[in-house]
Amino acid sequence: MQLSAQGLDLIKRSEGFRRRQYLDAAGYETIGYGHKIAATESFPEEIAEAEAEDLLMSDVKRAEQAVSRLAHVSLSQGQFDALVDFCFNVGAGRLAASTLLKELNAGRYAQAGLQLLRWDYAAGQPNAALKTRRTAELQLWTCGNPAGQTAPAALPANAAASGEMRLKADGGELKAASSPTPLTPIKIAP
Repeated sequence: MQLSAQGLDLIKRSEGFRRRQYLDAAGYETIGYGHKIAATESFPEEIAEAEAEDLLMSDVKRAEQAVSRLAHVSLSQGQFDALVDFCFNVGAGRLAASTLLKELNAGRYAQAGLQLLRWDYAAGQPNAALKTRRTAELQLWTCGNPAGQTAPAALPANAAASGEMRLKADGGELKAASSPTPLTPIKIAP
C-alpha cells in the first residue's frame, strides 16, 4: 500500500515548507517538509522546494515501510494514510511501542484510531498544531472503513467540557474525546 495524495497533502500541510534549517517543536534540527536532519547530513544553505520534495518522498517511503511491517491487520487507505502521517511525525520506534499499534493489531480499530488523539504533546507540552494534525489523522482513519470495522459511538452531550472534537465521517457526525473513554462500537454505513 502507498500513501495517497490526500495523505501526502496532510504531511505537507502539517509540516509546512522551510528552505532553511530550523528546530521543530520537539527540538530536532529539521529542513524542508519536516525532514529531520541526520548527523551525516548538512544543509548550510537554503534548499530548493524540489530538493525538499525528494527528501519528503524518501522519508514517506520509510514511514510506509514501517507501517506495512508493523501493522498486522488489513487497513483502509485512510487508516494507512493516518498511520503513515503519524509514523512520519513521531517515528517508527514510537509507533512500534504505542498502545495505538497494540489496539490496532488486536483488531480494535476504533480504539486504535482514538489513540491518535493522545499524541498531541511536543517536548512535554500540549501543542495546538499537533492536536490539529491528530484530528486530521482521525478524520482520515474514520472515513472509508472497510465493511465490518467499527468506529466509536457518540459520546455523551457533556463530553464537550472534556475537550470533545466533532468530525465528519461518511456524511454523519462522529464524536471523539481527546482523552479516550470506554466506547461502544457502532457500524459505519458504507
